[in-house]
Amino acid sequence: QVCLKNPSSNTLAYNVVLVGRDARDFSLPKGNSVTIPAEKQGFVNVEFTFRFLRPAEAVLLLVSNKVDRIDGATMTFSLKAEVKSIEPLGMIKCRSPCYEL
Repeated sequence: QVCLKNPSSNTLAYNVVLVGRDARDFSLPKGNSVTIPAEKQGFVNVEFTFRFLRPAEAVLLLVSNKVDRIDGATMTFSLKAEVKSIEPLGMIKCRSPCYEL
């Protein structure tokens, strides 16, 4: 979760984009835009779904979407995710020949 604070007296709006090698492993469950009211804070939730055991990296890019001709600064955040351990959901035991003629 990324917390964005708006110290100005104007509402700011951003289009949110994920870019980079592993961008498709990250997602934005609340959509691709965020609005931050004047003198308040807003949040961008980012979810990660792992497909490989190697670390994943992407960039979270927030590009100003002008509201009432107010232009916020473009912001970037580096995203890094890594699987530290894996716990099995369950185990199945079976007996089977390894090789048959």
